[in-house]
Amino acid sequence: MHLTTRQIMYPEGDSREIEHTLSINQLVDINGYPLTPPLPTARMIVYRVFRIATENLKGEDITRYYLEQLWRDELEEHVL
Repeated sequence: MHLTTRQIMYPEGDSREIEHTLSINQLVDINGYPLTPPLPTARMIVYRVFRIATENLKGEDITRYYLEQLWRDELEEHVL
């Protein structure tokens, strides 16, 4: 049996397992779910995937999606 694990890695060092794949420069909410611009407001916590790393272990592949938080001025570029 071969397992595939996906994790989002927050800037603070915390991590969380997710069930879906992400891509570089994809915008996600605090739970790691993809967001589709335009965003409804700039007053929300939004992260961008800036790096993807895969670790292949015996019987398991671990994909880590590293996130960076967007600041308000960056978010305003993605607001309706």
